[in-house]
Amino acid sequence: MFYYLFDNQDVGHGGLINLMHYITFRAGCACLTALVVALAIGPAVIRVLKRIQRDGQPIRAVGPERHLTEKAGTPTMGGIIILAALTVATVLWGDWGDGFVWACLLTTLGFGAVGFMDDYAKLAQRSSAGLSKKTRLGAEFALSITACWWMQHITPPEIASAIAFPFAKSLLLPLGVLFPLWGSVIITGFGNAVNLTDGLDGLATVPVIITSMVFALITYMVGNHVFADYLQLHHVPGTGELAVFLAALIGACLGFLWYNAPPAQVFMGDTGSLALGAALGSVAVAVKHELVLCLVGGLFVVETLSVIIQVMWFKRTGKRVFLMAPLHHHFEKLGWSEPKIVIRFWIISFVLGLCGLATLKLR
Repeated sequence: MFYYLFDNQDVGHGGLINLMHYITFRAGCACLTALVVALAIGPAVIRVLKRIQRDGQPIRAVGPERHLTEKAGTPTMGGIIILAALTVATVLWGDWGDGFVWACLLTTLGFGAVGFMDDYAKLAQRSSAGLSKKTRLGAEFALSITACWWMQHITPPEIASAIAFPFAKSLLLPLGVLFPLWGSVIITGFGNAVNLTDGLDGLATVPVIITSMVFALITYMVGNHVFADYLQLHHVPGTGELAVFLAALIGACLGFLWYNAPPAQVFMGDTGSLALGAALGSVAVAVKHELVLCLVGGLFVVETLSVIIQVMWFKRTGKRVFLMAPLHHHFEKLGWSEPKIVIRFWIISFVLGLCGLATLKLR
């Protein structure tokens, strides 16, 4: 909104009007705004969720035993805090005329709505089952395919339907009409990957922050033709504004983490985790860095693979590869404390983030 108000002003006037034309300034403001909003509304949202839910989030009976006592009664749907803060900050500081910002924001909110319905179904049924897999995945693919089709049509034609590869200067794999399907797999896959990772207090939130920080830099570089040419990246005009969106996401997650730090006062639930993964996936599709997202967000990928491997191997042999899946539960079963698992996973995510940044220069 502020960018829109000052967009037609004379840059030569200097001061605040001049600053509004800088993505970096508005990104910083968006991050701070989202943080303040999340901190401000957090207590009220938590009180309402506690009053409505009473017994809190249903805990899986087959999960680690300590969860049945330590996490019982904690309300879910805390992702509302993240989504509200993200939306306010993005609308205030983003460029309303940028299609990529709207595509990513609306996709994030759409996945948040699917997650909200899933959380609501769990609470209504007093079960950890929620929506049927077909219903949930159908809604997610419909949202993500629509978003990918939208972004494809506002991207320069020469790269609109192609996959770019890290460490390669000019290699592109054209997909044509299949590109929305590819993009939808990335968005839906990461939405569910973050959802699977969100099993311990703060476990998913900080890796999302780290990934968002890396991609905030990537979007800024890809959206700026000077930096893109220097780093030999595929320039996608308009994607620089996604740095504002991601900065708002970082601030919103930091504000939520204040209330989600162990012992958590609230869980983000599917409302938050599906939305966060979709946000990262949609940004990666927009800037043609889907494969880099698989590296930077490698923690989410590994958590998802642990579930796939566990299910496939059990169906084939009747035996388990891990003591429990996703992977963080395996380490719980080994006797690791929750803080040890969470902090070590954060460290791994940080290292993967650094590896992802290396792809900007190693070409």
